[in-house]
Amino acid sequence: EPREPVIRYILTKTYIPDFVLPNGVIVEAKGYFEAKDRTKMVTVKKHNPHLDIRFLFQNPNLKLTKSPNSRMYWEWAEQNGFLWEEGTTIPEEWYG
Repeated sequence: EPREPVIRYILTKTYIPDFVLPNGVIVEAKGYFEAKDRTKMVTVKKHNPHLDIRFLFQNPNLKLTKSPNSRMYWEWAEQNGFLWEEGTTIPEEWYG
């Protein structure tokens, strides 16, 4: 039986970081972290592996979804290779 072909395509989008420190570290400050933003950040990292992108979570223990087994923001960050900190102020050591 005939199969439908799989046709790949690429969307070109742009990403504007929340903050870029003088040393090149990119900081994303997140209160609420939507699924589309998580997908975007993983894709940005995949296509720009040289960038040092870090997250500043207002509350890293928030769950990604309402599911009782949902990962927390900090777990998502670590599983996707992002450094993160809790708070509303960029850590001094990130300026290093």
